[in-house]
Amino acid sequence: MERLDIRSLEDWKNSDARKPILIDGARQTGKTWLVEKLFAPSFRKVHSFDFRENKQLHEYFSESLEPGRVLDNLMLHVGEDFDLANDLIFFDEIGECQGAVDSLKYFADYETPLYLCASGSNIGLLQSFPVGKVKVLNIWPMSFEEFLMASGDTQALRAYREQSRLMAAHTKLWKYLLDYFYVGGMPEAVASWFGHADAGINSRVEAVSQVHSDLVQGYYRDFGKYSGHVDSMHIERVFNNVPVQLAKTLDNSVKRFVFKDVIPHKKRYLELSTPIDWLCKTKLISKSFLVDSAPRSPLKSLIKENMFKLYFFDLGILGHILEIGYQEQIAQKFIEKGFVAENFVQNELVRIFGNHTYFWSQGQSEIEFLLKVDDGSIVPVEVKSGKRTRAKSLMVYRDKYQPKKTIKLVGAAGGSSESELVWPLYYASYLDRL
Repeated sequence: MERLDIRSLEDWKNSDARKPILIDGARQTGKTWLVEKLFAPSFRKVHSFDFRENKQLHEYFSESLEPGRVLDNLMLHVGEDFDLANDLIFFDEIGECQGAVDSLKYFADYETPLYLCASGSNIGLLQSFPVGKVKVLNIWPMSFEEFLMASGDTQALRAYREQSRLMAAHTKLWKYLLDYFYVGGMPEAVASWFGHADAGINSRVEAVSQVHSDLVQGYYRDFGKYSGHVDSMHIERVFNNVPVQLAKTLDNSVKRFVFKDVIPHKKRYLELSTPIDWLCKTKLISKSFLVDSAPRSPLKSLIKENMFKLYFFDLGILGHILEIGYQEQIAQKFIEKGFVAENFVQNELVRIFGNHTYFWSQGQSEIEFLLKVDDGSIVPVEVKSGKRTRAKSLMVYRDKYQPKKTIKLVGAAGGSSESELVWPLYYASYLDRL
């Protein structure tokens, strides 16, 4: 399977001013695969050091953080010399060793140019981090475009990349989108789905469901292993509650996250902020902050830290926790509630713009997303998972603020005027080109 992030790694490799690169992302999102399978062929050899599997490696960073000494220890450890001009040194699960993390700032200033790549799934939980000394690349579950790439359907992928509005293209892409809603973007689930393409649909569904189940159990174990001073049961409760609250839509829109009853005897933001922040730092959930006044740049100046929606990092695991079956997904009965479509757009936007988004709400009107474009103006984005494109909230917003441009994402092929854009839902990843 290919990943679009390989382009960022190739740009890093070809850069003259090359700092160590740190790949950050949730567990099992494909960080190691990206390096060892996709990036590795562009080097003479890749020297991989897994700090989770091999605790002996930690000793080399307690002795000294001076790059020459570290490299000498590692070469002795593997029994061969490194060709720094042509080899890649890969520190996998670097978050398991704070000393290795600290060493990155010294490697950034090392007199001998080298290719040093690191990855980790608990980077946001580290005690210290070499800010400014590393290039950070965030990895998320596979996007819808990457899902199409994995399908091997070159016609569908070409139609997607050309943003085709042909009805035949819409029929094909919509079917793939519904499959993506069930499978999600976790690489193992995607590989299982397309790897069993010759099997019956029940076998494919069962295989993906098993992958989702195993992944969820792995995350539960991680909560206990990496939670530190945070109560792991509180993290698990929030993790399980986010999908439940997402499904409780109001007028087809996801509601603001409610703190009461998530954890017994706790009902305020400050009492839940620690497990919520833990899950955000490990990229298992993301926030969308409320703007309840006239939107303007910078949007961040208009928010309150305790008023937000929470979205789940992967649609497949979201559906698994909510026990939504594949046939339900295809029938689209629950999709009319909109929360899966809205979470899909959130995840596509987070890949593009960063770790959070913004939404607008006043009275009974709500706009699912607000985007700031290059000239500083704000573009409202309303999400409609069905074929009906009438959007009352968007009309209210337009009457109030007269935006230069609006956009609706819908479950149809769409059709646009210059200022009032209507796009099919699956083109959400093109919102950075407004």
